[in-house]
Order: sequence, then C-alpha cells, then structure tokens
Amino acid sequence: MSYLTEVEISKMGFKKVGQNVKISSKASIYNCELIEIGDNSRIDDFCVVSGKIKIGKYVHITPFCLLAGGKLGVIIDNFSTLAYGAYVFTKSDDYLGEYMTNSLIPDRYKGVTEQRVHIKEHVIIGARSLVLPGVVLEQGVSLGANTLVLKQTEPWSVYIGSPAKKLKKRSRALLKHEELFLKEIEEKQI
Repeated sequence: MSYLTEVEISKMGFKKVGQNVKISSKASIYNCELIEIGDNSRIDDFCVVSGKIKIGKYVHITPFCLLAGGKLGVIIDNFSTLAYGAYVFTKSDDYLGEYMTNSLIPDRYKGVTEQRVHIKEHVIIGARSLVLPGVVLEQGVSLGANTLVLKQTEPWSVYIGSPAKKLKKRSRALLKHEELFLKEIEEKQI
C-alpha cells in the first residue's frame, strides 16, 4: 500500500489535517474542504470518503470503506475503527415507492432522509456493516460483521445482525490500555 506524501495531502485542500496522517494513493476523497482528519489517523486502499466528515485521532478506516457525509456530516471520535467494507451513510432514499429515487433526479421529486451520524470513541464497526442516517454509535460499541444499524446504540455493548440486536456488554478493559498508550506517547515527546 502506498500513501500520499505530506505535501500531496496538504495540496488536497482539507479543512484540517493533523500530524502523521496516512491516506492511500488508491483512496477516493471528495469535498476535501469539508473534511477534518485528526493526528495519526489512516484511510486505506479503495475507500470513498465524501461530504462533511470529521475524523478524530488514531482512527483507522480500512480498505473498501465508504463514508458518505453529505451536508450534515459523519463524526468519528478517537480510537475508532471501520473494518473492511463498512459503509456509513447520512442520506437515504425512500424505498417504499412514495417518491422517485436516484441521484440523477432533482430533490423535489425524492423523499430523502438526511441525518448526521456520530461514531463515538473506541467504536469498532465490523466488516461489511452498514450504518444508516441518524445513528449514534455510543462509546465503546462493537458491531459484528454484516451488522445493519438503524438506531442509536447503548454504550459499551456488542451488536450483531440485521437489524442490529444487542448481544452483550463489551469490556472496558481497553481504557486501561489507552491510558498506558497515551502515557507512553507523552513520555516519548518529553
């Protein structure tokens, strides 16, 4: 995997880019002026990122992911991960036939739903999972592979299925590791 250089990234016109950001040369990034990326975050091969997006620190967006932020946006807080082929949408057409669908049709003929998505700290979105408009993935949520999320989740919980169902509570032990990790980083900077 080859990454863009700092110079190439700076020329893309992002709203904000932190330090040590890695973006694959094979990723497709649109609307850079609406996108913020925090320190030490990474976007891998064959990802599509568009619209209003705010990515925190140490966020990993693995290959084949799609983030469609639209006008209202996707917020991804620190230490979160989107596994292979995860999709996050802030807009959705009406699939019941009451309106027309298709991005080539003017909005006045479509029944589009548009709502912001918030992915809080320490969330992991499993491979091929789908997050729809208006969803808040609370802190520490884990989504199993192929999970369809239609509504807000409970913090520190594991969800699976289509639609998503809570399976069990998720351990918070990783917070101890976060504390040690951040302490180690701080000591290296002194």
